[in-house]
Amino acid sequence: MQRSTTLFKNARLVTMNARREILRGDLLVENGRIAAIGPELVASPDAQVIDCQGLTLIPGLIQTHIHLCQTLFRGLADDLLLLDWLKDRIWPYEGGHDPDSLETSAYLGIAELLRGGTTTIVDMETVHHTERAIRAIEKSGIRAHVGKVMMDVGGGVPASLMEDTQESLDESIRLLEKWHGADEGRIRYAFAPRFAVSCTEELLRKVGDAARHYNVLVHTHASENEDEIALVMRERGMRNVAYFEHLGLAGPNLLLAHCIWLDEAEKEILARTGTKVLHCPSSNLKLGSGIAQIPDLLSRDIHVSIGADGAPCNNNLDGFQEMRLAALIQKPIHGPTSMPAPQVFELSTLAGARAIGQEHELGSLEVGKRADVVAVDLSGAHIAPSVDENIYSQLVYAARTSDVRMTMVDGRMVFRDSKLLTFDEAEVLAEVPNALARVLSRVGASTVGAR
Repeated sequence: MQRSTTLFKNARLVTMNARREILRGDLLVENGRIAAIGPELVASPDAQVIDCQGLTLIPGLIQTHIHLCQTLFRGLADDLLLLDWLKDRIWPYEGGHDPDSLETSAYLGIAELLRGGTTTIVDMETVHHTERAIRAIEKSGIRAHVGKVMMDVGGGVPASLMEDTQESLDESIRLLEKWHGADEGRIRYAFAPRFAVSCTEELLRKVGDAARHYNVLVHTHASENEDEIALVMRERGMRNVAYFEHLGLAGPNLLLAHCIWLDEAEKEILARTGTKVLHCPSSNLKLGSGIAQIPDLLSRDIHVSIGADGAPCNNNLDGFQEMRLAALIQKPIHGPTSMPAPQVFELSTLAGARAIGQEHELGSLEVGKRADVVAVDLSGAHIAPSVDENIYSQLVYAARTSDVRMTMVDGRMVFRDSKLLTFDEAEVLAEVPNALARVLSRVGASTVGAR
């Protein structure tokens, strides 16, 4: 990775440090890390100096549940319940990917994420061709915990996605051993069994054993939809979270997307084991799945962070929109004081870092941490006035991805002045229609929404 010494001058800094300081001054980046914060800093003669007058520097947003493999299917699976959405659209489309179409889908998602100030993702790919998505992650510069999805059982799973149990595990371990820790730890592997109803007990137990052996995350879905829960109860004899604990998976390295429909026993398991919840408000609303009980979970010290999910159930990967919705959807239920803006901003920064076990490296602007830095222009008519006293309000309720002016990951500038710097966005966009046409042809769908 090419890095340079960079000195950001005259910025407002939303540090997210322990004192939650809002500072005015400079920030120096050296060797991929924040080297100094303070007034009138001086850098080496070869440093890149960026005047941030009128800009606000924030920690890069962390989205803990993303499906880059699905970006190509944006707008092709609208207005459906979860299980129909999966069986009728998403699974066939994912099974129709070729290596090139998957890479195009990954780049398309990454372009949106970097343009919008997201610097870190937890990404669940599809069954096949995952290495091509990882190569896109490598070239783009985004930080990611990524894994191939695992599916070895289930009604409605197409032959194109159905795996042999041991082969699924072997391919996951091959990818892990090749990519985990790549580029000084920017790329890390996470096992990604899709959810309980598409994974045998044998596979889930083996995933737990392997995750403990390699000390990596397990990233899956749980309790997103009431029909899904009924199916898990019928086939496995218990609810999702209890089932994962029964298999020995519950714990700080287990990341559960959604967790909308939880009973008291499941909440107790989450609190006791330190299992993490990944909240996806837009996806939950669009699929009609429900509203997760986030204030209740937080009151029990259950760890929560935020993600956009995939483009076909959102339909964008906008970290600012997810913060706004995470705050707003709770207020009619729990009152206007629930989910205040500073708390929600933390869910997208420090809490995201804690979810992936990197809170000592990411999530705040502090000396010694990795230089994942985003510059936001908060002077627009849809935001002003922006003053220190309302900065979190402006970031959570008013800011848009279009307000991002610069994104840096690991000390490397990846987006600046409306241009992605690590790959050719125009080339990716030009390839999107061709890639989608190949997938639709392969699954027998020539028009949007047809099968």
